[in-house]
Amino acid sequence: MEQTPSAKRSVPGAQAIARAAELLRLVTASPDGAALQRLAATSGLSRSTVHRLLSALRAEGLVDQDPQTALWMPGPELYLMGTVAAARYDITELARDIVRSLAVKTEESAFLSVRRADETVCLLREEGAFPIRSFVLSEGVRFPLGVASAGLAILSFLPDHDVDAYLARHPELGERWGRTHAQTPLRRRLAETKARGYAVNPGLIVEGSWGMGAAVFDRDGRPEWALSLTGVEFRFGPDRLPTLGRTLLAHAHQLSARIAGRASR
Repeated sequence: MEQTPSAKRSVPGAQAIARAAELLRLVTASPDGAALQRLAATSGLSRSTVHRLLSALRAEGLVDQDPQTALWMPGPELYLMGTVAAARYDITELARDIVRSLAVKTEESAFLSVRRADETVCLLREEGAFPIRSFVLSEGVRFPLGVASAGLAILSFLPDHDVDAYLARHPELGERWGRTHAQTPLRRRLAETKARGYAVNPGLIVEGSWGMGAAVFDRDGRPEWALSLTGVEFRFGPDRLPTLGRTLLAHAHQLSARIAGRASR
């Protein structure tokens, strides 16, 4: 069973490990490199603490620093660890042709995201043929569950007690992401998503940039991934939305079946 945040904090040394892990997540979410000042501001840690932790991580090869720009980037040890972990957790090769098919059939940008604790992380992006695109999401970008359409779809299909626990852990969603992400409106969107089968994000992150998401399930029926689409608002009108939703769900069901089939072999 996964430990609660309070239980994790009670383990000796857990705070330092949690801080280092948070910095690793922030660095890997910045493919062009992350500045020390931005890492400090985003993590809420002092510059001296961030520099000390990054220096320790660099000594272990987990991060690296560009000598010319001073930006921090993922280190070689992360690559080696990732190749080992990929054999167990990575489904990108299973999903790649499905994500590409979704982009081709809808002409919108299509994505695969994975649930990681209380967030979703984008793993794959495929561009559609339509020339106007939204760049809210790309590989490595993280969002809290319930914010982007992928996380909204995943959260909608979690058991009620997991949803309640998640919302209790994150009372800051409404303040950080806008009033539409406060508990009452978010619960309403969760119910709508579960009833409809797919999530719709009507420009709640970036005005004019719409998204749709459908949960992808593991062999035991847990929503661990999501397929999603993003594009400009006029491409997601009421005349087209149901068709996009059916296409999205069909691809999500195909991927869920493929994952279940791999697990059963």
